[in-house]
Amino acid sequence: MDFFADQTNLLLIIVAITAAVALALPRFLQRGARQLGVNEAVKLANDKQGLFLDVRSAEHFKAGNIPQSRNIPVADIGTKAGNLPKDRPIIVVCERGRSSVDVVNKLKTSGHQEVYCLQGGLAAWIEAGMPLAKKH
Repeated sequence: MDFFADQTNLLLIIVAITAAVALALPRFLQRGARQLGVNEAVKLANDKQGLFLDVRSAEHFKAGNIPQSRNIPVADIGTKAGNLPKDRPIIVVCERGRSSVDVVNKLKTSGHQEVYCLQGGLAAWIEAGMPLAKKH
């Protein structure tokens, strides 16, 4: 019992628990959605005709998007998921890679097998110096 009475030991335990939670949190938030870096996503798109699915709003999509990507806003995924091909990989793109996780899980539930998140979203795409298309 003296071990827990010592403030230094309690502080070390709290630090250890906090570190464990911080390390586990990103995995927990992914909830099974596989993340692809920009280069992996491009390779998948080229090698297996992967489809970039942009789930941002139509306004954000028009302002700048991955060339040849398809836009279905998050709110419309439930009704339009059936229109997406089930025989091609789908790479879900959002602004920063956070809201795409839920979309990946919805698509997997609706029967799509190969669904991935673009790690870091469109921001990572831009940071990697990749091209953008703009629709008017």
